[in-house]
Amino acid sequence: MTPPSPPRFGIMTAPMQVSYEDILRVWQEADEIPEIEHAWLFDHLMPIGGDPDGPVHEGWTLLSALAARTRRLRLGLLVTSNRFRPPAILAKIATTVDVVSDGRLDFGIGVGSRPNPPEARREYPAHGLPFTDPAQAVESLAESCALIRRLWTAPEPFDFHGTHHRLTGAFANPKPVQRPHPPILIGGRSSATLRVVAEHADLWNIPGGDIEDCVRRSALLDRYCTELGRDPAEITRSMHLPVSYTHPETTRTAIAEALDAGFHHLVLGLPAPYPQGVARWAADELIAKPA
Repeated sequence: MTPPSPPRFGIMTAPMQVSYEDILRVWQEADEIPEIEHAWLFDHLMPIGGDPDGPVHEGWTLLSALAARTRRLRLGLLVTSNRFRPPAILAKIATTVDVVSDGRLDFGIGVGSRPNPPEARREYPAHGLPFTDPAQAVESLAESCALIRRLWTAPEPFDFHGTHHRLTGAFANPKPVQRPHPPILIGGRSSATLRVVAEHADLWNIPGGDIEDCVRRSALLDRYCTELGRDPAEITRSMHLPVSYTHPETTRTAIAEALDAGFHHLVLGLPAPYPQGVARWAADELIAKPA
C-alpha cells in the first residue's frame, strides 16, 4: 500500500473588505515560514460577506501582483469561476501568472457560484455576465479544462468545436513554466462536478464543515476514477477549513479530522482583519500543535 503523503498546509485570504497592503503583508510573512507551503485568493467580483458595497479585488490581477512579491509559496485561486472568463483568455492569464511566479501556480477552477452563497448571484447581472443553468455550467467546465490543458501543451494551432466553446486557430505562446502544465485543482462537491474532477484534476478541493459528507464525496470520486480507469490516488484531496482566532482548538480538531479522512492538502481560511503575525500564529498554533 502506498503510504499517505505528508500534509501540506496553506492559507486563504479572501480579497474582500481588506486592502492590498493587508494581504501582501500576510503573504510575505507566510513566504518566510516553511510550514506554510501554499496561499490562495478567491474569485468573486463583489463581496460575499460584510458590507455588500465594500471593496473586493479581482483575483487573477491580485494573484499576479502577489506572485511578483513572493518567492517560495505556491499560489492560486480557490477557485476561479469558469463563468467569468472564456477559457482561452483564462489560459493566457494563468500562463502569465505561472511565468511571473517562476512556476509556482496551482490552477484552481470550478463551475462558479451555484447556487450559494446567494450574495454571489448579483455578480452576474452587475457585470453583464450570463448565469447558465447548472447542467450547462458543468459541461462548460469540462470543455474549459480540456481546452486550457491543450492550449498549455499544443505545439501547433488547433480548432476546437465544442458544445459551449468554439475556437479557430487557437494557440498559446509562451507556454507555462511548469511542464507539462501547472497542476489543475478543481473545487466542488456535486456529483456532476466530481465526474469532471475524475477526468481532469490533479487536486480536488471541498469546503470543510461536514466531515462525513466530505468522506462520502471522496468515496464517490474514487468510484468515478475507477470507472474511467484512473487510479484515485492520482488526485490529491484538498479541504478548505475556516480558522478561529479565538478558539484555535476548534480548527485543530477540524484539521485532525481532515487528515484522518485522507485530506492531506489543507487550506486554512484566515478571516479579516488579519492580526499582526497571523501567519506565524497559524504555523505555531494550528499546524504545529496536535488537536
